[in-house]
Amino acid sequence: MTTSSAVALLVSTAACITDLRSRRIPNVLTFGGAAAALVFHLVVAGPAGLLQAGLGWLVGAAVFFIPFALGGMGGGDIKLLAALGAWLGPIPALWLAAYTGMAGAVMAIVVAMAHGYLGQALKNVGLLLTHWRVMGIGPVEEITLAGSKGPKLAYALPILSGTVLTIWLH
Repeated sequence: MTTSSAVALLVSTAACITDLRSRRIPNVLTFGGAAAALVFHLVVAGPAGLLQAGLGWLVGAAVFFIPFALGGMGGGDIKLLAALGAWLGPIPALWLAAYTGMAGAVMAIVVAMAHGYLGQALKNVGLLLTHWRVMGIGPVEEITLAGSKGPKLAYALPILSGTVLTIWLH
């Protein structure tokens, strides 16, 4: 395991612990982790390393920007993915987002089932798709992260799962 992978795993684990405990991911962890990645890659690989870390940060932020903008995830989640992208690089950041999305879908179904909310969650997906078809893509307040009364998933957990899979498989 590379130093970058080990630090990404450490940052992701710390974020998961804080998210599970407080439902927040501290900025010191996300912004600090991203800044440390940029400096590390600059020192280790020079300007090319800084460029790769910067691109990884951009990819990590960009991939989950739309779900964030639509109210489906918190700001800490997108900042965490960006920080991890800075550690792992742009292509691994894409894999991280894909594995995170898959893990998040599975975990969301499990959480919804555990709370007897799966039927309502599926109705909400139908409502969202209908709203988008009729009104255009935009947030639907009653089913956004802030507006929903349903159970919430600490999304740093799927991000940690995505980090482990990315490091293991790539």
